[in-house]
Amino acid sequence: MRHRGRHRRRRRGRALRAFLTGTALALTAAATMISASQATVTDGPGALKPLTASADTDALRLTEDPVPQASLDRLASEMGRPVGVGAVLSGADRTLRDAVDCTDTERRALPVSPTATRAYCWNTDETEGWQPGAVTTSGDADDDGLWGAHRVILSGWSRSAGPAADRGLARIAFVDAANLNRLTYTWALLAVPVDGGRDYRGLVSHVSGMVWYQDKLLVTADDGGRTALYVYDMNRIHRATVTGEAIGRVPGGWSAHGSPYVLPAVASYRLSGGPNAPHPATVSLDRSTAPDSLVAGEWTLDDGDRGARLWRYAFDTDPGRVGLLATDAAGRVRATEAYRTKLTGVRGVLAHESAWYVTRAAGAGERQGTLWRQDTDGSRAAVCGTAESHSCWGSGTESLSYWAATGEVWTQSGRVLFALPLASIDRSAE
Repeated sequence: MRHRGRHRRRRRGRALRAFLTGTALALTAAATMISASQATVTDGPGALKPLTASADTDALRLTEDPVPQASLDRLASEMGRPVGVGAVLSGADRTLRDAVDCTDTERRALPVSPTATRAYCWNTDETEGWQPGAVTTSGDADDDGLWGAHRVILSGWSRSAGPAADRGLARIAFVDAANLNRLTYTWALLAVPVDGGRDYRGLVSHVSGMVWYQDKLLVTADDGGRTALYVYDMNRIHRATVTGEAIGRVPGGWSAHGSPYVLPAVASYRLSGGPNAPHPATVSLDRSTAPDSLVAGEWTLDDGDRGARLWRYAFDTDPGRVGLLATDAAGRVRATEAYRTKLTGVRGVLAHESAWYVTRAAGAGERQGTLWRQDTDGSRAAVCGTAESHSCWGSGTESLSYWAATGEVWTQSGRVLFALPLASIDRSAE
């Protein structure tokens, strides 16, 4: 029985690879027709421009603002003992669809070149009215790619429809990736403690950037004020005890807008660089630096005349500050490196060694987005279609997460979660 099961998995794996190859060919043909109708070929953005003047780097400064320990302790005492990631995954009772079961419309969100080697689609009945956002994995959390014994993918979503009071609510899917032929998942609401830890509110933010580093989850925030990032502790995941649309303390227990779990924030990082401070719209992890660093990029208008700033912050190496950014004595976080790209409409950014990978959303009249590989010497991107267009990437990837243990980059475009080797991105950009 074990041998027959293994042969079935091998046949399914070959079928999936063949299917993804066929999908790529079909998308290439579509891109060819679209590119042929375009009047011009997209010009490259050229080299990254280093930002070294103090006026530029000071604008990137953050200030750390921890939630008082007394508030966290009070919330935990009221809600009950937190559970771990393993307990959350044990309740993952929903299943992502394999690429072969995705619709044609869903598959159009995949890149034309380089092609995805793994692809899965979210269930529409659970994601209707929610907007997909960032992806991070246990490959970010630990350099062996595992969180304990678990392979995990986290996918961020924000409420885009429904009652006005619910718009912008943020949640994440915990995906059990132990078996890549069958990904299962469950949901957790992102929250912020209020009233001294006696209650919590839902985080209202589009989850366009997210990094799971050690036991902390850093999430981009645009829910008002000058908050740039919220910090969540993966050891502080609480069960919701009441099922319903309400959020926080309710008669009979605690509710998380239908999610079985909730994460209360333990800290935040506020913009403190003055009126020129960019709001981090996308973040990723770079393990090729010493120490490891958080890479950030700002959101800019698709058709604007100003390129985006790209920069990084170092993670703290103090054992007592696991997963937090390095600060000075006043709690300030300073950028260790910064650049400007000529690209507008930046959505995702990833840095590895000397290369920066920057995605741009599909422009007017384009079906596909672009992914540029930039450094201080120049820029390169895949070419597809008879008109040699660079519009070869997924239509709207908002984050890129590099799983160093496998060499894969994970992201999502539309309602499709997919992966491909970083090496294939480099080859396509040569």
